[in-house]
Amino acid sequence: MESFIYLRGLRHVDHSVFCVTEGQKYFWDPIFNVKMPFSSGQQVKRSILESISNKLNQERSPVSFIWKAPGLEEGEVLSICDPQYYDQILGGWMHTAQKNDKKKGKEDNEEDGIEQGKSRTLKRRSPFSISAMRPLHPLLGGLDSENMTFDRSDRPSIPNKIIVRNTEGKQLSQTQIDDLLSGTDRSLLRKWLKPGNRASGLFIYDIAIDLRTIFSVLTNTLEPELTKSKIEELKGKGWIQSKNVFGECLVMPKELRNKAIPAIASALLNWRITSNQARTFSLMETLAIAISDNANKLAGAIRAKLIEDGEKPKAKPIIDETAGADIFVTLSCSNYIVTVNESADALVQAEQKLIDLMTAFDYENQLS
Repeated sequence: MESFIYLRGLRHVDHSVFCVTEGQKYFWDPIFNVKMPFSSGQQVKRSILESISNKLNQERSPVSFIWKAPGLEEGEVLSICDPQYYDQILGGWMHTAQKNDKKKGKEDNEEDGIEQGKSRTLKRRSPFSISAMRPLHPLLGGLDSENMTFDRSDRPSIPNKIIVRNTEGKQLSQTQIDDLLSGTDRSLLRKWLKPGNRASGLFIYDIAIDLRTIFSVLTNTLEPELTKSKIEELKGKGWIQSKNVFGECLVMPKELRNKAIPAIASALLNWRITSNQARTFSLMETLAIAISDNANKLAGAIRAKLIEDGEKPKAKPIIDETAGADIFVTLSCSNYIVTVNESADALVQAEQKLIDLMTAFDYENQLS
């Protein structure tokens, strides 16, 4: 019984941006000396969890944001630590230890997320290990810069309001503005914005799924994942007492697992970066998926090959069906890579493969 599923996805990104506060992120490749745009593993993970919640029609779990008065200094961000929320059991959680405030009553402490007299740090590691989405090869993805304007110069007759202030901050009259523009070719109906970096190319992301923990939560008290009251609540709702390589655990009931598995399989393939900026939308279509229980086989299944071409090396993308992984190739992949077995239902087949692998695992009897 294999404990891990490994997945590699190949996507095409066309002049887009993985939305971040200060523009497109990138890192420097020291071998080929080029900038490598990327979407962080955290952003990919968030997009996957959001897709799962949408598929299951379940709201994301609530979070407590702690602030310290009077200066509103940032405090902890506390998870609810409840595996009944799919984004929690699949995304993991952290609830740092809190001191019981003796001046508060039991109800006040519990409202702050502190179990009376028994506060412990609760930690659960996500069963998903997710890489950044980055170029398949340094020479197969890159950055370009786009100049942008906020422009109303094509409709000068519309009564837009022009405000010009002098060095003292005083607003100039229309006559003074006309005198200022006399003899110049400036337009005050156009504003140049800061240039933005855009990502293009062939991008990959890798995911490792730990089947031992995907639907199991530990009940040990040495490194607790749950409070004692939550453990008793889950037992009362049919969660199954079992044991895995990490110790005593509770396993999600089969009917809840069967509800979640198709949503997980779909989300792992069809997630989207929902924060993508509207003016730089890209389909980010999936070109190929590789699935295996051996991570090394993924690296060979979807890869690039360096080719000498005069003074400048080039990289050729390769889909290798002999590498030992299950390969699913979409029709759009043939736009960029020479393929043989592309199909219209490739993602449907990949989704079913994931469903079969997750369903076949014996979650209740992991230890022989």
